[in-house]
Amino acid sequence: MHQERTTTTSLSLVTTSEVTSPATATGALPVISGEHVHTLPGESGFREGLRVAGFMCLGFVVMGMGLGVLVSSYGLAWWVAPVLSAVVFAGSVEFLLVGMIAAAAPLSLIASTTLIMNARHLVYGISYPLQNVRGGFAKALAVYMLCDEAYAVNTGPGSENYRQGRILTVSLLLWVSWWGGSTLGYFIGAAFLSNLAGVDFVMTGMFIILSIDAYRAVKDHVTASLAAAASITAIILYPQSMLLIALLALVCFLILRHLVQGRQDACKNSTQESQYA
Repeated sequence: MHQERTTTTSLSLVTTSEVTSPATATGALPVISGEHVHTLPGESGFREGLRVAGFMCLGFVVMGMGLGVLVSSYGLAWWVAPVLSAVVFAGSVEFLLVGMIAAAAPLSLIASTTLIMNARHLVYGISYPLQNVRGGFAKALAVYMLCDEAYAVNTGPGSENYRQGRILTVSLLLWVSWWGGSTLGYFIGAAFLSNLAGVDFVMTGMFIILSIDAYRAVKDHVTASLAAAASITAIILYPQSMLLIALLALVCFLILRHLVQGRQDACKNSTQESQYA
C-alpha cells in the first residue's frame, strides 16, 4: 500500500510538472499556439513574421549568393543578378534562366519553362490565407512574392487566423534576403571566384539532391522510371531543348499513367461488385 501511494504521488507530480509550463510557473503569459493565432501576447504582425522567418532568411541569403556567383561565372553584367532575383523571384527557375540568358534562348522557351516549373503556385492559392490580406495592392504583392518557403510558413493549422502583417512580412523578408544575397554573391564571385571551375554545376547538383530527397520521401518507382525515360528521350531527340521536352514528356506520361490506373481501379471495383452480387 505504501509503495502504491508513493507511485501514485510520483505520477501526479510528473503530470503536474508536464502540464505547468515554465512561463506559467514564473507568472509570464503563455504563448498562444496550436490551432489559434500562433503569436505571442502583444506581438505585432511584423515581429511575428520576423520571428517565424528570421532563420529562413539566412538560408535565402546563402542560396541567393549561389545565384549571384553563377551569374558572375557566365560573364553576365552585374545588374542581371539583382534584376533577375527582384523581378522573377522564382527560386530554382532563376538558376535555369541564367544559362538560358547566356545562351540567348528564345523568349518562348524561357516563358514556357518558367510556366511549367512554377505551375505548382496555382495549387498554392487554394490554401494560402490571401483572404486575410486587405487591399488590392497588398493582395497583388502577396501573390507576387509567394514562394515555396512563404507558403510553408503561412499555411497549416490556424492559418485562417494569420494577420496581414505576418503574411506580408514573411514574404517581404524572404524577397529582400534573396535579392540581397544574389547581389552580394555576384560581386563576391567576380572578385574571388571568377576562375573557380564547376560553379555552373551548382544548379545541376541542387536538382540532383532535391530529386534524391523526394525519392527517399516517397519511393515511387514508376514515377522515377517515367522521369528517367522522359529525360533520356529528350536528350536523344531534342538535346538543345532537353529540359522543356523532358518536362512536357513527363507530364504526358503521368497523365497517361493516371488514366490507366483509374481504368484498372474501375475494373477491380466492378469485378469485386460482381463477385459479391
